[in-house]
Amino acid sequence: MEARRWYRRALLERATEALRRNGFSAYVAWSSEEARSFVLSLIPPGSTVGVGGSVTVRELGLIEELERRGCRVVHHWVQAPPEELDALRRAELVSDVFLSSVNAVTLDGKLVVLDGVGNRAAALLFGPKRVVVVAGRNKLARSVEEGVWRARNVAAVMNCKRLGLRTPCVELGYCVDCDSPERACRALLVLERKPSRADFHVVLVDEELGY
Repeated sequence: MEARRWYRRALLERATEALRRNGFSAYVAWSSEEARSFVLSLIPPGSTVGVGGSVTVRELGLIEELERRGCRVVHHWVQAPPEELDALRRAELVSDVFLSSVNAVTLDGKLVVLDGVGNRAAALLFGPKRVVVVAGRNKLARSVEEGVWRARNVAAVMNCKRLGLRTPCVELGYCVDCDSPERACRALLVLERKPSRADFHVVLVDEELGY
């Protein structure tokens, strides 16, 4: 038990140091409560906060807490016609703060994102005044290649199941690089370094969060 905890924390600290070398502001939170408190400290009261399609953010209860603090939260996980959802996605891109997760964080400090519509990838690259990414320890990967494998065969599969999509991976439990019209894997982004004009923060959490 103690050895597992030591090993887990060593990997989180290794990834955090690598993220910092790559220009990101990076931190480790040792619990969900610490992560929630730290993320909130990065978001000024009254900010407009765009939220990507992130299970992690919702598991941490951040949307409700931001609204209680007077922030305007813009997100597209609502029941609305497609054109209204696209308008919300575009509004996320010009928010004061964009809050999201990623599909993998490599031990050498890179971020891997696999996107369907492309709004999350776009917001991570440029647009919002500040970007805050939060990711659980389950998203650590040894390399970009392993991170991409995880994005396709773990995160995407579970997200397709959550969304009720009729893709082969939902039936099989793994990616087959399908041609389904409902395919959710359409844009792959690897952030090797912090984008040069970005105010970019990454919070790693010593808990299993999201997909």
